[in-house]
Amino acid sequence: MSDTAATFRIGELAKKADKPVRPSHFYEELGLLQPASRSPGGFRMYTNKALDRIHWIERLQELGFSLTDIKQFLADFHAHDTGPQSMEALRSFYAEKLTETQSAIARLQALEAELNASISYLQACGGCAVIEPVHACAQCDDAQHSNSDTP
Repeated sequence: MSDTAATFRIGELAKKADKPVRPSHFYEELGLLQPASRSPGGFRMYTNKALDRIHWIERLQELGFSLTDIKQFLADFHAHDTGPQSMEALRSFYAEKLTETQSAIARLQALEAELNASISYLQACGGCAVIEPVHACAQCDDAQHSNSDTP
């Protein structure tokens, strides 16, 4: 197979990735994506490796990584001389995101508990027979409202 058959221009890359061209240009501007070569006419040419990179970037974004995170990871990853060092950088990258995710889950669970408590508190007045305005009515006792002679 010749090199020209194995490479394609950015429009074809975007079509294969099922994306507009702009993200591919943006990834290249950020240094996340690099062309494999240039055509005789000066066009940037990409291989399936670039397509894999686009899918990898998308997956990392789905996992909550920003493009800045991904760029920093790639710089760190390529700064290592050995496979084990690079894999440790990747492990650390994922571990940091896991810690952030666990913290976000804890915050959301606390918010969920607070919202459920607030809903329960507010539902307590749903069956209240008092028609007059009440400033705070949660779990009011009917005896208070049945004796409307007292202010």
